[in-house]
Amino acid sequence: MKLSTKLFIGFVLISLLFTAVVIVNFRLSEVVVENSKWVQRSQIVIRNSAALQRNIIDMESGLRGYLLNGNEVFLAPYHEAKQILPRLFGDVRDYTTSSESQQQKLDKIIAVQNRWTAEYAEPLIQMKRSDTLEVVSRAFDMKLDTLVLGEKVLMDTIRTAFREFNAYEYKLREDRSARLANSLDTTKQLSTVLTILSVLLGLGWAWYIARLISKRIVKMVTLADKISKGDYQTQIVDTSNDEMSQLSHSLNRMSATINDTFSELDRKNKELDQFAYVVSHDLKAPLRGIEVASRWVEEDMGQNLPDNIREYLVMMRVRVHRMENLINGILALARVDRNSYVEEQVNVKDLLEEVTDMVAPPNGFKINIGPDMPHLFTERIQLHQVFLNLISNAIKYHHQEEGRIDINCQESDSFYTFSVTDDGPGIDPEYHERIFVIFQTLQERDAVESTGVGLAIVKKIVERHGGNIWVASTPDQGATFSFTWPKNQV
Repeated sequence: MKLSTKLFIGFVLISLLFTAVVIVNFRLSEVVVENSKWVQRSQIVIRNSAALQRNIIDMESGLRGYLLNGNEVFLAPYHEAKQILPRLFGDVRDYTTSSESQQQKLDKIIAVQNRWTAEYAEPLIQMKRSDTLEVVSRAFDMKLDTLVLGEKVLMDTIRTAFREFNAYEYKLREDRSARLANSLDTTKQLSTVLTILSVLLGLGWAWYIARLISKRIVKMVTLADKISKGDYQTQIVDTSNDEMSQLSHSLNRMSATINDTFSELDRKNKELDQFAYVVSHDLKAPLRGIEVASRWVEEDMGQNLPDNIREYLVMMRVRVHRMENLINGILALARVDRNSYVEEQVNVKDLLEEVTDMVAPPNGFKINIGPDMPHLFTERIQLHQVFLNLISNAIKYHHQEEGRIDINCQESDSFYTFSVTDDGPGIDPEYHERIFVIFQTLQERDAVESTGVGLAIVKKIVERHGGNIWVASTPDQGATFSFTWPKNQV
């Protein structure tokens, strides 16, 4: 399965789980809203029921006050409540439409209230209005007492009905409140569980993908590290069939190609070494023959050899030695990259003193080695060869019998910068690049014996170790050859 497909599947799974969370939360929120509406509706019912009771009591109080003293002012609450009651009954009926039991209780209360008004309240008011001192009889008093007694019984019935109505409504509200609390808890729990599952799934899938990728990247890094250390035959075993597999196969092909290339290069180098040995031997043999023949001629002729012929023979031997030095220089330059030397701890000051003794400067020359020369863990032979060439050139190309050579070192973060400064004739800036090219010299070969290979070898050695070399000079102002050498060899 491709890596992109795995990522897509993980994304789809997490999206589906989050969608489920949203749907469940939406459904649970509907339940919560519904229960909340039930609780609010119940509160309104209880409030309106209390208002109904208060108005019915106001009607009863107004009626009894009027019956006691006959003053029409006491009937004001009665008439006011009588006008309000139909609206209040209607509101309570609207809010209890979902409860048939409450509707029945409310119908009973309305019926009893209407009966109380029609059969007792209104007749008592009429009787009280017709009651005068002239019209008093025992039958009137008995009827009045009967109506008052009946009114009291009905009013008690209304109070009992309201208690039942309110008790039932309180029970409904408690039930709905419990449902509301339960739905809130359920919503919270399910939301928490689904959210945690979503997060865990996302983290788990991300960890799986990251581990899958990181393990394979580690394999690739290991392969690259082995290649950098010269192990070109290592391969990555990758049985997956995805985008990373293509990269693994590419790295395997690269490793195989590098291995083949280096094997071919090694074969070519061996052939080149063999060729160089053969050429060196075959070229040097005739040169030696020419030198020997010139000496035989000189010995055979003895004193009879003309001076001009003797000069020609000497010139011939000089050219032979020059040709032999050129051959040796070419071979040395070709072998710079192929020779491998043991790295060791090098005291640069001791190395420079050794080089100074080796070049054996003339009496008029003074070589000064600067302070704080470092200790390096490097290839001693090649650093020795660099200093030997630079110091020898400073002496060889000096235009006077006396001279001064200063060798200094400056330290940076990753490199040491060495400089070899002389007070010789200097070098024109237009030749600063040319002098590092093989066979290039600034003086006639007959004036100064030189192959023109030394600085080319120096440049190749320095660059092989990751450094740079350059010259700073102007005519008649001496020259400073500087090169960088890494602190730690790779």
